[in-house]
Amino acid sequence: MTPARGGRGVYGLELAGEDDAFAAREAAAAATAVDVVAPGLATARGVDVDRLRTLAYTHRATSLLGRCAASVDAARALVEAATTERTGTVAVRARDVRGTAGIDTRRAERELGGALVDRGFTVDLDDPDHELRACFAADTCLVGWLVAESVRDYGDRLPTDRPFFQPGSMAPLDARALVNLAGVDPGDTLLDPMCGTGGTLIEAGLIGVRPVGVDAQRKMVRGARENCRAYLDGDSHVLRGDATRLPLADDTVDGVVFDAPYGRQSKIERHSLGDLVAGALAEARRVAPRAVVVGDRSWRAAAVEAGWTVDTTFERRVHRSLTRHVHVLSQ
Repeated sequence: MTPARGGRGVYGLELAGEDDAFAAREAAAAATAVDVVAPGLATARGVDVDRLRTLAYTHRATSLLGRCAASVDAARALVEAATTERTGTVAVRARDVRGTAGIDTRRAERELGGALVDRGFTVDLDDPDHELRACFAADTCLVGWLVAESVRDYGDRLPTDRPFFQPGSMAPLDARALVNLAGVDPGDTLLDPMCGTGGTLIEAGLIGVRPVGVDAQRKMVRGARENCRAYLDGDSHVLRGDATRLPLADDTVDGVVFDAPYGRQSKIERHSLGDLVAGALAEARRVAPRAVVVGDRSWRAAAVEAGWTVDTTFERRVHRSLTRHVHVLSQ
């Protein structure tokens, strides 16, 4: 990855959701050396600013002035001691992340704003040249200049609002995260061999990845094509086919993502659920070096049997009766 504008300094990341390990793993698509340092906060050694804007579970990145104890006085002392070449107008935003620090954020903004005024800045809350962010979480505070925010437009693509909808479709926020976990970059090709209504394909295409979908059901192929046309300007390819016998040559895609049928949805022509997933895992390994596989149970043993290395797994609770198991795989 070549960092764009963010460069190789030390950065703070404001994570989204409640699963910091999952968010940090996704953030690795846009940053290096990601390390969770407090609830909802991480640091990184390098950030690709443009790529960070495509993340689902990171809200913002800041170029760090430093890290200190979670107190207003410590944060002010850090700002007063830090060196910066920035000038002009500034706004200060303070957060008590998940309410874990017990900080008076208004006082923090006043104190840090005062320290910056003492250094020659002018406060402009509406249209500042720079935004200083102080994020307090548990016993830690990260203070830094805002450099990037992710684009939070997932509500514009709700499954129920698409031209073609089927119950059980994954939310676009999670589909985007899976694409990023697959380690694909703009210009790469991503395959979903059980593409359903095309949600993963849409999220891949929106970040500049070339999406290829396969589905066994004719109506899903038609529906996925219709959905992709509604949201994507670039090429997308959706084919009817069998995930256990893909119509693709060896090593032709850069990553694979698929959401395996869940137990209550597992009536599949010609295949038991176990055989379907095992075959799909074997075929995914034939065509790609990396994969992300989701199911309502662990498919670790099947992935290892197919020759994959299981880099990590996550359990993502959707509701009382469904926990998604996310497997990040590599060769």
